[in-house]
Amino acid sequence: MYAKLINMQSVKEIQKQAYKLMSKDFSYKNALQAPRLVKIIIAVGTGSGMKRDRNRNDLVIDRLAKITGQKPTIRPAKKSIASFKIREGDPVGVMVTLREARMLAFMDKFIHIALPRTKDFRGLDPKSIDDIGNVTFAIREHTIFPEAADEDLKDVFGMSLTIVTTAKTKAEAKAFLEVLGIPFKK
Repeated sequence: MYAKLINMQSVKEIQKQAYKLMSKDFSYKNALQAPRLVKIIIAVGTGSGMKRDRNRNDLVIDRLAKITGQKPTIRPAKKSIASFKIREGDPVGVMVTLREARMLAFMDKFIHIALPRTKDFRGLDPKSIDDIGNVTFAIREHTIFPEAADEDLKDVFGMSLTIVTTAKTKAEAKAFLEVLGIPFKK
């Protein structure tokens, strides 16, 4: 349907290409109406295991830093939950927010290197696009990224990847993500 952007040079070039490719279908009158990438959020939920085992905490932070090229932050629990033995402020996850050049480098690596290494990959589900144009994918194993593939397989963890765009509808977001090169199921 749309030509895919293979060389992601800069954010401005992506916006220009998206406007050119999508302006006919969505009748944009101005280039600023075309959707843009805002940020990519990578989150790893570690639960209460971080409290018991500090080495696990360091391992997740180290591997996520290698994958993204940016140091992640430890996320605290927002409220206490007695049944899970979690108190407010206890570490329950690790998160990284990527913008601009790091976001584009990660997006390129995710599309062209990591997704083809996924076992039985047939495309991402287009139902994961929400009503305001953002999309969230679950990655079961962090070992699909080349920076983490050579390490121990006993400490494998999953992550969620959220791509935030300025698209206003699901259809507009799906078209924009296809322009970026994200493979969806047919």
